[in-house]
Amino acid sequence: MAFISGFCIMTIEMLGARILSPYFGGSLSVWGSIITIFMVALAMGYLIGGRLSTQNPNAVTFAIFFIGAAVFSLPVILFADAIMEPIFLTIEDPRYGSLFASIFLFFIPTSILGMISPYSVRLMVETHEHSGHMAGLLYFISTIGSAAGTLGTSFYFVLWFEVNQILWSAVVALIATGCIILLIGYAQTVKLVKQTRHYENKQA
Repeated sequence: MAFISGFCIMTIEMLGARILSPYFGGSLSVWGSIITIFMVALAMGYLIGGRLSTQNPNAVTFAIFFIGAAVFSLPVILFADAIMEPIFLTIEDPRYGSLFASIFLFFIPTSILGMISPYSVRLMVETHEHSGHMAGLLYFISTIGSAAGTLGTSFYFVLWFEVNQILWSAVVALIATGCIILLIGYAQTVKLVKQTRHYENKQA
């Protein structure tokens, strides 16, 4: 799950310049806007995800992160021009235009994706002694996913597919991951209920 979130974060980020370039160009300042917004959004996501992880962490909330990130990524696919055009017409400087466009397009889905790593640490940690090792492992997996998303998107996907096709694939992957988490959580709940009933019957 951490691999998928890291992969999708960097896939969307690497496509950001292509999405913004028809209106704001592909200069270093545009890349600076994209990277800045992604970093701030991830920082917010880490903070919020960490706080939420202290409030009865569960598989349903974890799955909602993936599905929510997918849903809030849809405007990037469906309404990018409608979002960027008024910004382009209002703000003459492409540096600030690209910054505001990045906020409206990428901030919310990236923040939600940022919530996944700290929340997954809380779900996986069994003891305080185990927490450091698990946090390191999950962030390692997430970073490897980010590296794979960066190379896969920049080296191959942009050569084989259109931008929106790649984005739709990321959306589908996030929704599928969320559904898998829900199924796993449901199966674990059913198993726990059966074990509880079996124990109660044995006691009776």
